[in-house]
Amino acid sequence: MIEKHDDFSGNIIYFVASGIVTSEDYEKVLIPEVEKMLESHSKLRMIYQLDETFESFTAGAMWDDTQLGLNHFTAWEKIAVVTDVVWIRGALNVFAFAIPTMVKIYSNANIEEAKEWIQE
Repeated sequence: MIEKHDDFSGNIIYFVASGIVTSEDYEKVLIPEVEKMLESHSKLRMIYQLDETFESFTAGAMWDDTQLGLNHFTAWEKIAVVTDVVWIRGALNVFAFAIPTMVKIYSNANIEEAKEWIQE
């Protein structure tokens, strides 16, 4: 499941993923919210938190995530990924060079630090 949190205004968008994240979560929540924000902002800052209950992404969700990044390749100003999942942290470190924006990884215990950074 993906939920949008309304903790911020302006060009900052904040999503929390929990349990099993599916393609439907991307297509009904995350993608429409990103596209709505892009109607009024040319660059977005995003916090994407995988909370302590996060289990996995389905293959369709991973495909939708890739498509979202490619379709809006230059739309990102900053991205904070908040997760304790080792393989996700590792994958982000490996592929960071291919992401055309600043990406920082935080643990769930440091969510407040991620929120501060995204606003700087």
